[in-house]
Amino acid sequence: MSDSQLKQPSLFDALAPVIALITMLGAAVYLFSSDSSSGANQIALILAACIAILIGYKNGYSWNQMERGIIKSIGVATGALLILFTVGSLIGTWILAGTVPTMIYYGMQILHPQYFYAASCILCAVVAISIGSSWTVAGTIGIALIGIASAMGLDINITAGAIISGAYFGDKMSPLSDTTNLAPAVAGSNIFSHIKHMTWTTVPSIIIALIVFTFLGLSADVSSFNSQLGDTLTLLENTYQPGLHLLLPLLVVLFLANKKMPAFPTVIIGTLAGAICAAIFQFDNVITYVNDPQLLPVIAIIKGIWIAMFDGYVANTGDAVLDNLLSRGGMSSMVTTVWLILCAMAFGGVMEVTGLLARLLESIMNLVTGTSSLIITTLGVCIGANVITADQYIAIVLPGRMLKMEYQKRKLAPVNLSRSLEDSATVTSPLIPWNTCGAFMASTLGVATIAYLPYAIFNLVCPFISASYAYFNIKIEPLDESTLSEETQAS
Repeated sequence: MSDSQLKQPSLFDALAPVIALITMLGAAVYLFSSDSSSGANQIALILAACIAILIGYKNGYSWNQMERGIIKSIGVATGALLILFTVGSLIGTWILAGTVPTMIYYGMQILHPQYFYAASCILCAVVAISIGSSWTVAGTIGIALIGIASAMGLDINITAGAIISGAYFGDKMSPLSDTTNLAPAVAGSNIFSHIKHMTWTTVPSIIIALIVFTFLGLSADVSSFNSQLGDTLTLLENTYQPGLHLLLPLLVVLFLANKKMPAFPTVIIGTLAGAICAAIFQFDNVITYVNDPQLLPVIAIIKGIWIAMFDGYVANTGDAVLDNLLSRGGMSSMVTTVWLILCAMAFGGVMEVTGLLARLLESIMNLVTGTSSLIITTLGVCIGANVITADQYIAIVLPGRMLKMEYQKRKLAPVNLSRSLEDSATVTSPLIPWNTCGAFMASTLGVATIAYLPYAIFNLVCPFISASYAYFNIKIEPLDESTLSEETQAS
């Protein structure tokens, strides 16, 4: 059927799949709690996609058209899926090599438990600013911090929230970050003007987060920490022989990330660096791990590394808590997460290609009456796009393109739009379990999205700070016609 023969979707058409999805996701959380991402959420997303497909048929869309939309949407997430699988391999080889145990070993001696949450947030923020990647921070330092928290007897849900808060603050404020470059490019502003404008909402948000993490740390029960510290350190020493040389894979990844090498090859090289360290420095441990006396030592080493890459590492230190902590990784550990992302992108693809998403955005834009409502609407639309499309890049680009002319029409500088895109689409992406970012963080850190969500303080506070600025007309920049073209060219 030609485009002229397609029926425009009604508001009811657009709302039906979303309402069905929200209802089913709510039921999934009620029935399966934090385990809902292991399959229940996927079913909800597929069924909601089926409802959208039926509405598409009703409006004249063919299956081929909708299938192309699904494939295109999944194509957007392909890079994230590849990174997920390689991060699984990286975790496996880094534990096998002793890299993660070494980070835990030194971290337990340096980081005081009462200031651990705030220190974790600051550490992740500093590293993320320097390399511009929240995912790399979570996949390297974040893993170790979760391990340290668990060994200290601290709450890993709060720790995950602190890691994500710091990582997304640093990612958001780094000129090396892809989203920090994407948002001003879409809005038509200059990247450094964009970062400067973001400080007004981002800095208060991270200060609030640090205050909360400091309070949570001071109120934590650390009475058993000192008694456990010696035993845990001794186990790590006897099993992995921790040393600074085992941090080489971490340094390799951070160096490559700082040089702006793409994430996928960076993680692959980091995984191979871990494999080499395992072969050289954990020779006996790998042989014991494989436990196959018939194999030649060299073959056993290859097999052990191979297993760690595809199926993860299983620790056997003699301590149940430490074994549970260090038994992780492998590509196979990411399969459920990839399944979740595929289902989410299928739903988002159908919603976009059938015009249901655009119809929702159009209806929302009818609510805009002034500058404050425009910015607040932008925040809401981007968060909604994160939920529906399951991808932060789409949640930046799609609303940004649709709203850009509205900001110009109302004589608002492009930095207002670019800041709003980041204050909503970027920071809320890890709070949605089926979003690529939420799924990545949950799988990498080993903490369910719904469990760390209340403690991702920075990510929760930032949109509200931004909305408050809009409501009270604080730091809303008017359009300077003379610099508009210059900024657009510079971006």
